[in-house]
Amino acid sequence: MKDFIRGRTRRSIVIFFLAIYAVTLLFALFPPLYLAGSGIRTPVLGIPFSIMYWVIDWAVLGLGLWGFYLVENIRGELDEGHPATSPHLTGE
Repeated sequence: MKDFIRGRTRRSIVIFFLAIYAVTLLFALFPPLYLAGSGIRTPVLGIPFSIMYWVIDWAVLGLGLWGFYLVENIRGELDEGHPATSPHLTGE
């Protein structure tokens, strides 16, 4: 799997994750019409579906960010190093 990820171009990876972010944004901006009245009381894991919709949207976005972090870590593209020199503070 790591070889597959390393073999992809940076552009294809960014487009894949951008598509995930775009879909979650569209779901957040334009929820289904049946949620507009928030009259749905069907519980999902004890939470009304009208609230669970936002929790699921948030979870997909969070998993997408986490996945992008993992892919960048596998490819060695993370910038986690500390600066070589500390910035000079003059007090001005």
